[in-house]
Amino acid sequence: MAVSANWRGWVLGPAMAVLIIGLPLMYQRYRLTTWKRLRVVVPGRVYRSGQMTATGFEDSLRRLGIRTVINVQNEYPDPALRRGFFDSRKVSEREICERLGVRYIHLEPDLVPPKLTPQHRPAVIERFLEIMDDEANYPILIHCKAGLHRTGVLVALYRREYQHWSATRALEELKDRGFGDAAATSANLYVSQYVLDYQPRSTRLCCVESEGGTK
Repeated sequence: MAVSANWRGWVLGPAMAVLIIGLPLMYQRYRLTTWKRLRVVVPGRVYRSGQMTATGFEDSLRRLGIRTVINVQNEYPDPALRRGFFDSRKVSEREICERLGVRYIHLEPDLVPPKLTPQHRPAVIERFLEIMDDEANYPILIHCKAGLHRTGVLVALYRREYQHWSATRALEELKDRGFGDAAATSANLYVSQYVLDYQPRSTRLCCVESEGGTK
């Protein structure tokens, strides 16, 4: 009898430990995969994320009323999404958007030679501003693969242009949202050209008018 009780203890103890530790980890992994770093930038207007599963992506588009998706993965103009956490079959992201009547836009973040900045800036910035200027496009979801770097600099650009954040404040949020302290410096050309050196249009206009007035 004692042997039987000891045997059950040896089996049930590790099994319970696996359940107690493993299930929360599995659930956390499920959420991360399904809704990859889905975050609010401006409630009801702008959201950001990584590449979700098809299930999480469709749920997010419906639940948030997304009208426009901006995919900024240079290497994947139309990502093939896993259907679900337990389903490795693939489905086109663009196809999901078309089925739901959501506008799908692919942008490729680019850079200009450092010696040309800040007078010149990446070409994709103008296209991004054109999209964000159009009220018919909102709510908008911006995403890349991980939802940290390319998405991060475009969100920082949005903060600077439309919410009048300082470069310092936008940089701090960039770090807080996972870009990394070591990477989020002026040595990173994406950080310098999209965030630190970026001049909001209102500032550029004031400078032009000021220069014109001094002549």
